[in-house]
Amino acid sequence: MADSLPLTPVHSADAPPVASVWSSVSISSERISREQLRSLADRVVSKHRRREGLVIEQPFTGRPLGEVPRSDDADVEEAFELARSAQASWAHSSFSERRQILLRFHDLVLDRRDELLDLIQLESGKARRHAFEEVLDVATVARYYANTAEHHLRRQRRRGAVPVLTTTWEYHHPVGVVGLIAPWNYPLSLTLGDLLPAVAAGNAIVLKPDSHTPFTALWGVGLLEEAGLPSGLIQVVTGSGAKLGPGIIDRADYIMFTGSSATGRVVARQAAERLIGSSMELGGKNAMIVLADANLRRTVEGAERALFSNAGQLCISIERLLVHESVIDEFTRRLVERTRAMRLGSDLDFSASMGSLISQSQLDTVSEQVDDAVAKGARVLAGAQPRPDLGPYFYEPTILSGVDETMTLCRNETFGPVVAVSSFASEDEAVRRANDSEFGLNFSVWTRDTRSGQRLATRLQAGTVNVNEGYVAAWGSVDAPMGGMKSSGLGRRHGAEGIKKYTEPQTVAVQHVTGIAPPPGVPVGLWVAVMTTALRVLRRLPGIR
Repeated sequence: MADSLPLTPVHSADAPPVASVWSSVSISSERISREQLRSLADRVVSKHRRREGLVIEQPFTGRPLGEVPRSDDADVEEAFELARSAQASWAHSSFSERRQILLRFHDLVLDRRDELLDLIQLESGKARRHAFEEVLDVATVARYYANTAEHHLRRQRRRGAVPVLTTTWEYHHPVGVVGLIAPWNYPLSLTLGDLLPAVAAGNAIVLKPDSHTPFTALWGVGLLEEAGLPSGLIQVVTGSGAKLGPGIIDRADYIMFTGSSATGRVVARQAAERLIGSSMELGGKNAMIVLADANLRRTVEGAERALFSNAGQLCISIERLLVHESVIDEFTRRLVERTRAMRLGSDLDFSASMGSLISQSQLDTVSEQVDDAVAKGARVLAGAQPRPDLGPYFYEPTILSGVDETMTLCRNETFGPVVAVSSFASEDEAVRRANDSEFGLNFSVWTRDTRSGQRLATRLQAGTVNVNEGYVAAWGSVDAPMGGMKSSGLGRRHGAEGIKKYTEPQTVAVQHVTGIAPPPGVPVGLWVAVMTTALRVLRRLPGIR
């Protein structure tokens, strides 16, 4: 594909008018056609398909990829009506039926892997190796909830108020229709990965994918329906989050949002006003701690992935490197050497180490933060330059030292291929500096002594901490909860929490023989004395909680 790309940026002013988008679509994939993209766009809820649509850009070239409708509030209203109608019957489907659909979807994702990888790359601009992480993730999540949803949500017997006299059961009912507002950086993982447990719990979905990456989400929805999911259970609206988001929150029974902390606060306030639940993965300024005994070869290799996967456009990627003073010189030398050897490219194969940023806006943010740091005294060890020779939004993987509080990128999330490296003298100092942030999403610790590393990890204020890995170990452990502390989010995805949040817990208790009150004719004082004695006896019985 690289040979067919223009070597100079194509600015938005050069793009054709909307009416001629489909005649000008620039696609260099044998597996993705204009007709497929048009078919996907037809899945969007829109009553006004003939008006001006939303042009989706290829980050590799700046040229159009395709067009989707601009949904409006009336479309959101219709999407919720259709979703509620479909959910009424889906809520009564069996776990066995849901399991089979998710497992068929798992197999289809793997069978259609190359087609999917092409689409993710064309729409998001990421390197193929990083696109493949999304395939692995979604297949894993589908298999996990196919095999565990019934276990997590089955009716469970609970200890009653009074032994023998009270029988208590816990039920989990679907909330109804989940509003899912997804980001652009992982258009498959952060749409389908959040959607699958909601569907497995018996819910319908109204999905708003990001305006940069709707086709990947639409492709995933289509594949779920091919796997047997009832048509209409997932409704998709496309357009501006600022315009469509409030209407989604006003109508949803639960909100799942992934995005910036600033927008997350707005979403949380709107959800709280309606007293509906919400879960959010938000921003991060993640730290990686390299201890004195770390295996430097493994650590440097892991650092490259932790810093530069998806060109750093990953909420759980590392933007702060804290390295023990005894090894910082050697570690930095090796990391700089490895970083400078990385290959940037837009090929639809696995040759590129890193791809492109998503847009001009993201390129501007990265460039401005780096330029600000350099102007204020930061030292460039590698990178720090845009690469318009490769495509309009490419930026070199960048390592800086000497970053201080006067610089914007010191505390603000960059969301690009940029890391600040500095030294520490003791573990206490490393922990203090890592925790000195409003964010707490994903941290990393590198050491040969894994027990010591695990103990240190528990001192870090982050929802996930990887020892001798950057992010994949914790993210890929889908049986465990994943999410952020502090300003990095609310709630968790994955594990039991990742599906139970899409349900309403209900307790049903049956009282037998007599109520928990004085029987007729028994003085209240006597009843109080008997109950007090009974509680003292229960206190001493083994196994009684």
